[in-house]
Amino acid sequence: MLFRQVFDPKLAQYAYLIGCQETGEALIIDPERDIDQYLELAEEEGVEIVAVAETHIHADFLSGAREFAERFDTALYLSDEGTEDWKYEWVKEPKQSGGSYDAQLLKDGDTFTIGNIEVEAVHTPGHTPEHMSFMITDKGGGATEPMGIVTGDFAFVNDLGRPDLLESAAKVEGMMEPSARELYSSVQRFLEMPDYLQVWPAHGAGSTCGKALGAVPQTTIGYERKYNPMVGAALDGEDRFVDAILDGQPEPQLYFARMKRDNKLGAPVLGQLPQPKKLTVQELKAHAENDESLIVDTRIDRSAFMETHIPGALYAPMNNAFNMVIGSLVEDETTPIVLLIDEDDVDEAVRDLVRIGYDNPVAFASLETLQRYLADAETTSIEEIDFAELEQRRHADNTAVVDVRFRSEYDAGHVEGAHNASYTRMPEYEADLPTDETLLVHCGSGARAAAASAYLQRSGRSVVYVNGDFSDYESPVTPDEAVAA
Repeated sequence: MLFRQVFDPKLAQYAYLIGCQETGEALIIDPERDIDQYLELAEEEGVEIVAVAETHIHADFLSGAREFAERFDTALYLSDEGTEDWKYEWVKEPKQSGGSYDAQLLKDGDTFTIGNIEVEAVHTPGHTPEHMSFMITDKGGGATEPMGIVTGDFAFVNDLGRPDLLESAAKVEGMMEPSARELYSSVQRFLEMPDYLQVWPAHGAGSTCGKALGAVPQTTIGYERKYNPMVGAALDGEDRFVDAILDGQPEPQLYFARMKRDNKLGAPVLGQLPQPKKLTVQELKAHAENDESLIVDTRIDRSAFMETHIPGALYAPMNNAFNMVIGSLVEDETTPIVLLIDEDDVDEAVRDLVRIGYDNPVAFASLETLQRYLADAETTSIEEIDFAELEQRRHADNTAVVDVRFRSEYDAGHVEGAHNASYTRMPEYEADLPTDETLLVHCGSGARAAAASAYLQRSGRSVVYVNGDFSDYESPVTPDEAVAA
């Protein structure tokens, strides 16, 4: 058996290439939308991807399943479990290229083979109603029992998949507690599996599909039985588990609801990646003056952005937060995007964008072009302070503190009187922020607050950016302390 784990560090997402080296056939599980990366890997390994399987309808990226099926007539193995509201609809429609999809809709216990590899579907609901895990048995290697289980967003290293997303992201009311109880039942089944079984999850540390995912890329049933705190909570009973799994889940990015919709109805077929045009200074000026274009400044140095930037620009540094910033702060995925970016990073940025459904990066300007533009054009800035100055200024008239960390972080300790508005849902929370006050915007380190400050300034707010480590703030309060006081 050939086994390759493919990692996207920005989405903290794992796809799996599992192949039979004897027959040269391979399966890809949970591919992202830019499928050329998997095709290249398969070619390097001397196998052909003949099938795609998905663990569930994803919320954090656009799937590549339809891309494979449309372009290469690849066979599909997708869940047919769960409620009617959360089944794959696009496979029931005719292909864009004509004909029908070669799709096998799976129920619990169904099996299929890729060469001499046997794959068994295991219904593991809770994160989503239709969620499947896949037991992998290397029959070509002589095995009669599975080596491992691809667990998707059901089981992670050190955590379990969150059961609240249908309610907190997709806005399906009343789903949170019933989903948590379904997840509890799935964990009981998980605990009946042999300890040696390897666990291959869909996400690692940095994903908001859980709240405390480990950075180790794989684990075993036995290890998680001993050390996974959420599995431990399940051992303490159903009610204890429900309380534990729902407590402290981070606010999901705003784009999650759109991903659920598009992966259910069918992600648009890319064919090839967008090719944004390289801009001159004059062309950049035209875009800066065009309200229809969204300027995205990707400079790593956030203080440099605060000191001077194009009016109305969003700040999304070209690091592991890039996807999360765009997906949290850009509501309309059809918006024409102009990137201010190191030319060597353009391909990476385009992939990052299309993976979460932003297919319209129309142009880019190099950082050298940006510097020439900033030297001779109208610019703006955002005042930057530290936490010591925040403490001095927060008492001033017409001033409010905005904490853009997750609610669980805020509850653990915050600036007295601060408004909490996680930046992952800032377009939704902004309406509740004061409109006639200067907003002192902070987070835990300054990174999230930088993106939120740029967004709020673009929205017409008076903003001061707080750059610093919240752990250095000397007098945070908790809600209990505030009530007691």
